[in-house]
Amino acid sequence: MKRRICYLGDDDLSAAAAYLAGVMGYAGLSYDHIPSRRPVKPEILDDPYALYILSDYPSAGFSMEQMRRLVENVSNGSGLLMIGGWESYFGRLGEYGNRPIADVLPVYLTSADDRVNCPQGCYVRKARPHPITDGLPWQTPPVVAGFNRIVPKPESETLLIGERVWVADNGKELQVSSVDTVPLLVVGKYERGRVAALAFDAAPHWIGGMVDWGTRRIVQQIPVGGFVEIGDDYARFFRQLIAWTGRLEEMPDGYPEEVAPKGAGTPIGAGKR
Repeated sequence: MKRRICYLGDDDLSAAAAYLAGVMGYAGLSYDHIPSRRPVKPEILDDPYALYILSDYPSAGFSMEQMRRLVENVSNGSGLLMIGGWESYFGRLGEYGNRPIADVLPVYLTSADDRVNCPQGCYVRKARPHPITDGLPWQTPPVVAGFNRIVPKPESETLLIGERVWVADNGKELQVSSVDTVPLLVVGKYERGRVAALAFDAAPHWIGGMVDWGTRRIVQQIPVGGFVEIGDDYARFFRQLIAWTGRLEEMPDGYPEEVAPKGAGTPIGAGKR
């Protein structure tokens, strides 16, 4: 079983990429990082990885042939996870619509700016049981501050939804004026590979309060120096998302039952503090 992860995007490890790198370091996962401004090298696709993560990595970093090679790797069993951001999906500079990678993702992409900012917050809610969402306190949902608008394909599964809440002040108290529901995490399969589309990002600013989700704090050193401080449930969610999509753990495709079995989908690094 392949174990390596190719993490593309989020600038440098000393900047936004430190958050996802911190999660993977804490979980003991091996990864290679390609910053957002560095183009893809042929060897990245010649020797397939277990998982490719595209997070704020623009489509301009790939040639069309490299995109086709990535699609081929996923069809042969590699995982693909796209995480939201200004350079993901279509975004401001992502521009993945009408590109080969769009065929692999479990969501439809637009051909225009799909960014949505939520100044009053968007609550992240579990839509159905799944190994990615197991063991997390969804009864106290975290809040994100923005996302890319995505549309699930028919054969996909929506695991997380977002509830955008508008609150108004009537002069006496704050009242909810409206709620809008949107898909935030969609998963599926592309031939032999698992694919996932997360609409929000892993680092500020869109991750909002979710970066602190949990009752315990994790302080993780970054290879280039410095550290990140994150909530333990934030870290558990992202490592379960990574482990499932890349088949880095023996985790089922999903649950046919309405309620997940107890103990299913134990995350990598469980109990490690």
